[in-house]
Amino acid sequence: MKLTLRVWRQKNADADGTMSTYEVDGISPDMSFLEMLDTLNEELILKGEDPVAFDHDCREGICGACSLVINGDAHGPERTTTCQLHMRSFRDGDTIDVEPWRASAFPVVKDLVVDRSAFDRIIQAGGYITAPTGSAPEAHATPVPKPDADFAFEHAECIGCGACVAACPNGAAMLFTSAKVNHLNVLPQGAPERETRVLDMVAQMDEEGFGGCTLAGECATACPKGIPLTSITGMNKEWLRATRKAAKR
Repeated sequence: MKLTLRVWRQKNADADGTMSTYEVDGISPDMSFLEMLDTLNEELILKGEDPVAFDHDCREGICGACSLVINGDAHGPERTTTCQLHMRSFRDGDTIDVEPWRASAFPVVKDLVVDRSAFDRIIQAGGYITAPTGSAPEAHATPVPKPDADFAFEHAECIGCGACVAACPNGAAMLFTSAKVNHLNVLPQGAPERETRVLDMVAQMDEEGFGGCTLAGECATACPKGIPLTSITGMNKEWLRATRKAAKR
């Protein structure tokens, strides 16, 4: 396959960025999108040019590190992570635009790399449980109803990639935050921080500068792990419950 790539290039957070055009040839349909970018970078290095910086780690769709907007879609045309997107999703001769996540809370570091530490600070605000130290407890010591366990596992699948933010017209982080709140709040292990968790994590989300949610639904459509839009309504109920309980104190 021969492709034309239009890639966002930006030297650092303070520099102005621009779309640069590159031609790549000999691309196999079985290559992943990141392997195609590796091929481009090998050619740039041989020419003495600066390679394109982009985030990646496991390349197995698990870590959430890869983060590209491809032809206007977070992670590209398939519902998967960028590292699991293969070039067979494109055609010979295609022109492909490659950009970083676009959100004020995700500033560009260089080229296609963005700073997603805002997610880390949201987790630090409440994405944990109180657990006693010592030996591991008996696995069945705390019974969890099957529907609650399924609900928790569904939300725990969130890998924190940020596609929800990139896809949202408002740059909201409600789907990410709700996944982290819901998967702990439904379990007995998360009960001690149930109220403070949702209040603190939502407050930190707002402090980070993410946009407001208007339930456009683009976040759930782009999520490679299928976190449902109802996750947001679930967190809203938790927030109202915690707010009312705090007001009575």
